Amino acid sequence: MSIEIIESHRCFSGTLHVCRHSSAATGTQMRFSAYVPDGDGPFPVVTFLSGLTCTEENFTVKAGAYKKASALKLVVIAPDTSPRGEGVADDPDYDLGQGAGFYVDATQAPWAPHFRMESYIAQDLQEVVAQNFPADMMRQGITGHSMGGHGALTLALKYPSLFRSVSAFAPIVSPTRCPWGQKAFTAYLGEDRDAWAAHDATLLIEAGAAKGHYEKILVDQGAADKFIAEQLKPELLEEACEKAGQKLVLRRQPGHDHSYFFIQTFIDDHIAFHAAALLAS
Repeated sequence: MSIEIIESHRCFSGTLHVCRHSSAATGTQMRFSAYVPDGDGPFPVVTFLSGLTCTEENFTVKAGAYKKASALKLVVIAPDTSPRGEGVADDPDYDLGQGAGFYVDATQAPWAPHFRMESYIAQDLQEVVAQNFPADMMRQGITGHSMGGHGALTLALKYPSLFRSVSAFAPIVSPTRCPWGQKAFTAYLGEDRDAWAAHDATLLIEAGAAKGHYEKILVDQGAADKFIAEQLKPELLEEACEKAGQKLVLRRQPGHDHSYFFIQTFIDDHIAFHAAALLAS
């Protein structure tokens, strides 16, 4: 699967590439960034999934992940959050449509033809990274923020053969029980709530999806995050992990909000967390 490299930048002891390629899953052109450390590789891979309204650029420019990734010799991949372009369905609300793919495969009109972000992350992105970069696809971790934290948790739980480690920043832990998730799932998946359960991290963990796969899950949550009570609900993840016997390291960070300033502060911890899991295997 070929790619077009739109731009490249030297960054610490590595190179940051911004890429575009055709996706069979979404039927559109998709973009992602790839940070590649110097050397022959292959290197372990950490994928970061961004949140509502974001593109691949938000993490790439704002997170400050590459100094640590360079030191630990990790490839870091940051895809866009949804399909885009002419003929792709959209909505005027920020929490639906382009920029709000929720990392699911839509089954409902008008979203189903292009909004297939689960398949994009689990299939197309896998292929394009493996074919174009010195990436060890047998040693992958996944993380993300907010909607992307939801994506990281659920995709790790659904595809443990792909991902060996998982973390999240301020994730939507139970989209079936918050307004953002309920709105998106109704649009993309329809009214049948049984279909929603496969995309809810708390329900997946309660069903045993993490058992035998993830020694621990790392989550950072800003204690001053304005979305914590209504949308994020980290206590539900705590309860699910306790019921399932899953080790969870949930750090409530005093004074921190939902912004990339929060992510910048703790990104090194997450990069190191994944490196410890991936480099040991």
